[in-house]
Amino acid sequence: MSARVLLVGSGGREHAVAWKLSQSPDVGEIFVAPGNAGTARLARNIDIRPTDIEGLVRAAKELRVDFYLATMDDPQPLGLVDRLKAEGVLCYGPVADAARIEASKAWAKAFMERHGIPTARGRSFSSFDEAAAWVESLPEQRLWVKASGLAAGKGAVGAANREEAIAILRSMLIDRAFGEAGSTVVVEEELTGFETSAHAFCDGKTAVLWPFATDYKRALDGAQGLNTGGMGAYAPTRGIDERLAGIIHERVIAPVLRGMAAEGHPFVGTLFPGLMVRDGDVRVIEYNARSGDPETQVHMLRLKSDLFAVTKAAAEGRLHEVAVEWADEPAVCVVLVPGGYPGKYETGHPIEGLDRVDPDVFVFHGGTKLVDGKVVTSGGRALTVAARGRTIREARERVYDNVRRIHFKDMHYRTDIALEAVGG
Repeated sequence: MSARVLLVGSGGREHAVAWKLSQSPDVGEIFVAPGNAGTARLARNIDIRPTDIEGLVRAAKELRVDFYLATMDDPQPLGLVDRLKAEGVLCYGPVADAARIEASKAWAKAFMERHGIPTARGRSFSSFDEAAAWVESLPEQRLWVKASGLAAGKGAVGAANREEAIAILRSMLIDRAFGEAGSTVVVEEELTGFETSAHAFCDGKTAVLWPFATDYKRALDGAQGLNTGGMGAYAPTRGIDERLAGIIHERVIAPVLRGMAAEGHPFVGTLFPGLMVRDGDVRVIEYNARSGDPETQVHMLRLKSDLFAVTKAAAEGRLHEVAVEWADEPAVCVVLVPGGYPGKYETGHPIEGLDRVDPDVFVFHGGTKLVDGKVVTSGGRALTVAARGRTIREARERVYDNVRRIHFKDMHYRTDIALEAVGG
């Protein structure tokens, strides 16, 4: 019997996952809550907010959903997997207790300390006075102040010195710049090296690493501007050899599975640590309990295996039985956003040129919707343009050639995605 699959979210990641799931012979109907203009073409969108757990559970029962694949951050900490499993739905995603590794950076920091996972030195605070006093006691250095809770990928703010760090602490702990998500913060030293994103399919005991990807968080070229949810990515990351991949599996992925199981909430789903690599060693920047956006977009282009078969096996605790294969060709993606993102920006502008994109170049929708049959912008990261190539250079050139065919008012994108990977 063909599976009826539920996804929750409205980003390019959800569009890419729905696209990949639609290729499985064992998938019948796909439902996306709330979805976007892209998912509407290959799935059924459901107008329910990702944080409306009661509404999602009710819809899953009414639509006879039998498989849930977690992709975004919000639903799991609120207990969606717990609720769906109680209704008999097979779930690839962590229960609420396991999802704390992303939902609370303070909890994750303590978990890493308990289980000997390498990370930056730092401390957690809920009191501005205590945090400011601790920062004042430190030698002058670059620091990061991070909202402990979920902040749509924008809750980490870098500080060049103590004065800046204290100003950021004031904005989070007193002025509530990130609301409840910033009521507790983590202050930590800055890690140096090159950054990479690791992903792993997990079934509670076994983990299978994906290829590594590099994403670009800053809004502007040259890693300038504000942190965003991600402005582009490429895979595979250069500089990750088999030895380093083995270190990452043994020191970053495996301890999470062992620790979660020992603490009574085995981790099932995609584990996504952001890592800093330096001199052949690795440190964890943060853990995410779902796949990345826009990393997922390039990974789905490169995944040769049946995504549904792999995630179903993981949900059933038999990940060791399946082989996961990836294409050799690299992939690159570039995210198109309205001017002003991630700050104030306008939406509702028609998107032109989607019909001029090459057939083997993919446009994954994020902040879009259909109005009178036309695709218009409805959010920050509107589109992700992605392509494979024989080399990273070729994939990059194909993406940017097609990006220039798409237009909407005040459209902005970074021009340096994957540039360092081709010697730029």
